[in-house]
Amino acid sequence: MQFPSSWLQGASRGEAIACELRLRIISGTLRPGEILSENRIAADFDSSRSPVREALRTLSNEGLIRLERMGVVILGLNMKDVEELYDVRFLIESFVQQRLAAEVPPSLITKLRNIIDKMQLAGKHHDAVEFAYQDLTFHETIIEAAGHTRISHLWKSIRYVVMTVMLLTTRRVFAQGEGKVSAVVEKHRSLAAALESGDKLLIQTGVRTYFKDSGQTLHESFEF
Repeated sequence: MQFPSSWLQGASRGEAIACELRLRIISGTLRPGEILSENRIAADFDSSRSPVREALRTLSNEGLIRLERMGVVILGLNMKDVEELYDVRFLIESFVQQRLAAEVPPSLITKLRNIIDKMQLAGKHHDAVEFAYQDLTFHETIIEAAGHTRISHLWKSIRYVVMTVMLLTTRRVFAQGEGKVSAVVEKHRSLAAALESGDKLLIQTGVRTYFKDSGQTLHESFEF
């Protein structure tokens, strides 16, 4: 399994290496406790050591590896880590949707509906990569619409880990059949409808339901 090249437009060499290593770590291809050297990673990616060091700094900041003199120690991501990641996502999305509730821009709802249509189309074409990308875009569009600088910084600090978990989870959702894929699409329709209503209670309930369902899907899809 490789990280989708279509998701790497504009990425530096170091960012691209980080994305691939992150996918290998979270998918379990690289196991916790495994030790890698900079030289081995550089050789694997046919790269100089500078981009590799950039990638390793990023992964270290995300808590996926530990940098030591003897090399890079893989820490990995366990279920508790992913649950905490989803807790942060819930806090971010709950806050931004409540913030938007007072005045929901009609253009935002239009964008969200267009994204959902693209998700549905990707589902029909059995394109898990595109589906996951549109899923990420849906949530990111809401976060950006809130116009909250610090929340945006917080989101960006977890964005690539969320993206990778979402990609892996979506692949496994697709393996469960069309009914499961359709259910994910409908969850996003419900979120958009709640947001469009401007009703803070309905929005809060919608976000809670979404993340409760997503947490269950996560447990069903991932085996750490």
